[in-house]
Amino acid sequence: IGLEVHAELTTLETKMFCGCKLEFGAAPNTHTCPVCLGLPGALPVPNKAAIESIVLAGLATNCGIEKHSMFYRKNYMYPDMSKNFQTTQGPIAFCMRGHLDLEVDGPAAKERYRLDSLKVGESNGNITRTEDGYRAHVGITRIHMEEDAGKMVHLGGGEGRIAGAKESLVDYNRAGTPLIELVTEPDLRTPEEARLFMQKLRQIYLAIGISDCSMEEGSLRCDGNVSLRRRGTEAFGTKTELKNMNSFKNLHDGLAYEICRQAQVLEEGGVIYQETRHWDPSAKRTIVMRVKETADDYRLFPDPDLAPYDLSDEFIEGVRAKLPELPDQKAARYSATFGLSAYDARHLVDHRATASFFDECMALVQAEDEGSKFAKPLANLVINDVTAHLNANPGVQLAATPLTPARAVGLVQLVADGTISSKQAKQVFAAILDEDKDPTVIIEEKGMKQVSDTGAIEAVVDEVLAANPDKVAQYRDGKTGLMGFFVGQCMKAMRGQGNPQVINQLLAQKLQ
Repeated sequence: IGLEVHAELTTLETKMFCGCKLEFGAAPNTHTCPVCLGLPGALPVPNKAAIESIVLAGLATNCGIEKHSMFYRKNYMYPDMSKNFQTTQGPIAFCMRGHLDLEVDGPAAKERYRLDSLKVGESNGNITRTEDGYRAHVGITRIHMEEDAGKMVHLGGGEGRIAGAKESLVDYNRAGTPLIELVTEPDLRTPEEARLFMQKLRQIYLAIGISDCSMEEGSLRCDGNVSLRRRGTEAFGTKTELKNMNSFKNLHDGLAYEICRQAQVLEEGGVIYQETRHWDPSAKRTIVMRVKETADDYRLFPDPDLAPYDLSDEFIEGVRAKLPELPDQKAARYSATFGLSAYDARHLVDHRATASFFDECMALVQAEDEGSKFAKPLANLVINDVTAHLNANPGVQLAATPLTPARAVGLVQLVADGTISSKQAKQVFAAILDEDKDPTVIIEEKGMKQVSDTGAIEAVVDEVLAANPDKVAQYRDGKTGLMGFFVGQCMKAMRGQGNPQVINQLLAQKLQ
C-alpha cells in the first residue's frame, strides 16, 4: 500500500497564486479572479507563506529540503480548473526523501503477516518487533506543492457522482487553494498501518499549524494505491488507485476491500488492470471510475509564467526555527519526565487539545511541588473520561467546557488523599461538566466525602461479620471469593462512603 495525502493549507489567508480569500462554505464563485480562473493575460504571483508551510511540513516529516525546484503545468480535460491545467511541481519537489515511524500494537499488530516469527528487537524488512507489537518505518517519497481544483456538484446522479447525472455545476472558490501532496513509498502492508500513518500525519500538520485537517470538509484527503504479489516474489503487482476515502474508517475499510477483491481476481486466474476506483461506503465496495492515466497523458512541462525557485539556507533555517514540539517529541517527553508508558504518552498526543490540557495540569501540579506522582492518574482522566466526553459531544471544544486544568488536578488530588473513591470521582467528573462547580463544592453539596476513619469502619466491619457467621466460616474454609460480598455489605452499610481500601485491609485482617 502507498498513500497520496492531500492537505489544504487552510490557515493561510489567500490562494496560492492570487490574492483571493480562502473561505470554506462561501457562496459559489464569490472568491475568484482572472488569475485563478485563468483568463487571458493574467499572471500568477506565488504565495511566500505557502512555501514556508510546505518546508515546515517537510522538516516535520524528516524530509530533505530541495533548494532548487520549479512548477509545472499538468494538463487535463476536466472543468474543475477553468484554465484547463493545474499548476504543480515536477520530478523535484520542495521536500524529498522523508520518513515516519509508526508504533503498531494491540489488535492492529495482528494484521501483519508472520509477526510472531520475530523476537523483540528483531527486524524484518521495514519493521522491528517491540514488546507490544512492532515499529514500522514508512518512507516518504516527496511532498510537493500544487493548487487545488474547483468543486464539482453533480445533480440527478447516484450519490452525487457524475454517472447518471442530468447536469453538473462547478464552484471555483476552491480553485487555486494552496495544497500539499505527500506521497509515501509502498512500505505499508496493512489497512491498519495506513490508518495509523494518516492519523499521525494529521497530528503533525495540526501541531505545526498549517491546516485544520478536516476530512469532513475536504481539507485533508487521501488516495490509496494497492497492489498484490505472490508471497516470495519481489516484483509488485499491477496497482489500482482508490479514491473517496474521506475518513479514517473509510480508509481502512476501502483498502481492506480492495486487497480482498484483487486477491480473489488473482486466485481465479484473472487480471488486475491499472485503474482508478471509487470507494462506495454505503455499498462497501469499490467501483471503476476510469482507466488510470500516465504521466504522458498530463503533458507536463515547466510553467513559463513561474521562475524556478532557489531557497537559501537562511530561508530554510528561518522556517526550522518555527518548528514546535512535535507529537513524537512530546510523547517522549511525557515518558522521560513523568514516567508514563509509551501507550499513555502516545494517546495523550492523539489530539492537540488533550495534550495541551495535560501540560497545563502538570504545570499546576509541579507548581505545588507534587512532582510527577499525579501524572498517571491525570493521564487516565484525560485519555478515558475527557476523551469519552469529547467523542460523545462532537464539535465541543475542551476549552469551552467547565472542566479547567485546576478542577482536573483537584479531582485527582481528592482521590489520592482518600476524600473520595475512584468510583465517586466518575460522578464528580460528570457533575463538574453539568453544574460548572469545583469538585470540593460538589462533594460537600452531595455529601460524598469518603469515610477513612479506621475506628468507624472497623465497627461496621465487625457488624457485617457478626451478621454473617456462615459466610465467615465458608471464607475460612477456602471460599475466598466471598471477600467481594463482605466489602459490598460494608459499603452498603456506610451508604457508599466507606474507603474501599481501608475496608479491604480490615476485612483481610479479621478473616484470617
